[in-house]
Amino acid sequence: MKHSLVKVGLPVLIIIAAVLFAMLMVMSREAPEKVEQEEKAFLVNAKPVALENLNFKVEAQGTVRPKVQTVLSTQVSGKVVALSDAFVEGGMFKKGDVLVKLEQADYITDMKAAEAELARVKAALEEEQARGKVAEVEWRSVKNSVAPELGLRKPQLAEALANVRAAEAELERAQRNLDRTLIKAPYDGLVKTKDIDVGQYLTVGETLGTVFGTDIAEVRLPLTDNDLAYLNLNDSALPVSLTARVAGKNHVWQGKLVRSEGVLDEDSRVIYGVVEVKDPYVRISTNSQAPLRFGRFVRAQITGERADNIVVLPRQLLRLDGSVIVVKADMTLKITHVNVVRADEENVYIDQGLEQGDLIATSVIPNPYDGMTVRLPSDHTEQEADTASDTAIARAGDE
Repeated sequence: MKHSLVKVGLPVLIIIAAVLFAMLMVMSREAPEKVEQEEKAFLVNAKPVALENLNFKVEAQGTVRPKVQTVLSTQVSGKVVALSDAFVEGGMFKKGDVLVKLEQADYITDMKAAEAELARVKAALEEEQARGKVAEVEWRSVKNSVAPELGLRKPQLAEALANVRAAEAELERAQRNLDRTLIKAPYDGLVKTKDIDVGQYLTVGETLGTVFGTDIAEVRLPLTDNDLAYLNLNDSALPVSLTARVAGKNHVWQGKLVRSEGVLDEDSRVIYGVVEVKDPYVRISTNSQAPLRFGRFVRAQITGERADNIVVLPRQLLRLDGSVIVVKADMTLKITHVNVVRADEENVYIDQGLEQGDLIATSVIPNPYDGMTVRLPSDHTEQEADTASDTAIARAGDE
């Protein structure tokens, strides 16, 4: 019996002793030192503003087209006997180049007949002039009075002179018709379409093809009333930069806004401005710029009116109520209302409400209010030190 009590009681005593020892160890451990964590002001990023003098930019887009395009047609009839190598779709030509040649045999014959007729009437005129002189001498030898015009053959002389002038006009017409068998380029350009071929018989007025002038290209740009507020269309020529991506590279061409079309489009309610670009196919200049081909879609940036003392800010910094958040010198916030003179997709342009050097908060601040205390990160070292301090405090709390 005694042996059983010892066998059961000994483990219980051991457990009780272990519990008491653990309690003693816990009670004897020193409490962790309490570190008071300083509550820091809200961290914000800010940047100073600068007053700028700038020209407003107006963005638009349009398609390049030729300033001059012509539908070539015949002025005389005939069979096509030759075509220029340049008279193909996309072919380039110079002013005065012969593009199409018509059969000339009949017109050469007409030319010779007109020359012969002119020679005949000139001979008749000379004969009539001689007869008039003979008649005047004969009249004076018989009578001492003034000879009448009919007696001096003046009507016959006038008729002969008229015949000469008519023959000269007929020769000129024959020469023009002969010249018109050679259809020449009216300007430097390129062939858009070709509608004929060798051996084809053409009548007067038949279409040969369409050509474009390459001296000047035009781009029609749609401009809204808001755009017109920053453009002086009475200016002789506003600078315009045209951009497009060609063969994987961005290219820029310079042009001038030379005029507006003067009438609002009834459907879109915009007015079209016209930009001119000289030598778009780089046929005159020697630079290596890519040609601005007709039909290309381009984006345009028009340099508009000048404005002074303007603050340019990213659009997202302007709040819905037309205000921005300014960080004052005492590290408090001030909600400042500003006057926006213009806004585009990226920026807002402010002319009132901000001064040179004002700090504008660029961080997202939840529920900002006037007088709210904030702090600015001076550099990355300070930010890393704050992070390390917060980590140490967190670890101490866990222990």
